[in-house]
Amino acid sequence: MQIIPVASGKGGVGKSLISANLAIALGQADKKVILADLDLGASNLHLVIGHQAPKQGIGTYLSGQAKFEDILLDSEYKNVRFIPGDSEIPGLTALKISQKNDLVKKLQKLDADYLILDLGAGTHLTILDLFLLSPQGIVVTAPTVTATLNGYLFLKNAVFRMMYNTFKKNSKAYNYLEQLKSDATSLQRLYIPKLVENIAAIDPQSAALFKHRMNQFRPRLVLNMIDEPRDADKSMKIRRSCNEYLGLELEHLGIIYRDSLQDKALESRLPIIVYKPQSLLAQSIYRIADKVMASQTLTFDNAVDSFEQAEAEAAEDLETKMSYVEDLLGSGALTTADLAEIIKSQQYDLTQLRKENQLLKSKLLKAAAQGFKL
Repeated sequence: MQIIPVASGKGGVGKSLISANLAIALGQADKKVILADLDLGASNLHLVIGHQAPKQGIGTYLSGQAKFEDILLDSEYKNVRFIPGDSEIPGLTALKISQKNDLVKKLQKLDADYLILDLGAGTHLTILDLFLLSPQGIVVTAPTVTATLNGYLFLKNAVFRMMYNTFKKNSKAYNYLEQLKSDATSLQRLYIPKLVENIAAIDPQSAALFKHRMNQFRPRLVLNMIDEPRDADKSMKIRRSCNEYLGLELEHLGIIYRDSLQDKALESRLPIIVYKPQSLLAQSIYRIADKVMASQTLTFDNAVDSFEQAEAEAAEDLETKMSYVEDLLGSGALTTADLAEIIKSQQYDLTQLRKENQLLKSKLLKAAAQGFKL
């Protein structure tokens, strides 16, 4: 199964449009497709495909109100099944580590030729981790200055996230990154190739592992909403920046012209390739689908055990949650007593994660010892 996460550095660039229509185009080509709405803070993919407002979805599953198989729905389109989101359930944008790991396992076990993940916009840790489920995710951007910059910054954050997930906690490479993290300005200005060179001098094994993963990482770019041919040059700027500053090679899946028919299709609750299959926009989608089908399915062959990073991720997620809590306190929507309960809950989660880590480490050591004896 080829997993295709679809992400963007900012909202409003047509990410959901491309996810939905690409899924239908692949289904029309006799491929089994599952389309999942993982824009956990603003789920609206059902509107793009003309699906009724879902009664159950990712949110009801994560909150224990539904089984995973119950949220995998048939769509009215050939070979396409749909997993809706739940934007009305609070807290979905800040998943617990256990929730994220469970969701990932469920997604990876699905039976399909293609699993398309419509992710939220931005660089939240959950979004980055879901994007890195596959080395060949799609980044959607537009020719405006802010969109192209945010597209590049998304990929930069994805590379840094992959680096953190590659280095084992307390390794020389990991500690080096932690030291740099205290000076965010220096870290942001440091080019990835130079950073890897510095790490190789102190921790060659970790640097070699990261280089291997980077060689496997082949994200793909779609430039949407262009108005004239010269707008297509914006994609070359992203490619050059990724190559020079990140040491990353991008694949260009293609460009899509702005088309007013899309608004009419959305009003009609129909995907554009169904509403007007001969339109320029629909033909662009079909061209991208052809390229996807012609591409080899890639995987990360050395995926890092997520449990090794659980404590670090929990701490990072706690920082994210606390910034959200500060906003709530400032608005008066959260009381000091509520804050105390949240802190107690976080401390309990961290304690449980540490226990789980110790148990898993002991199991891994026993398994390794038995394998050695054999």
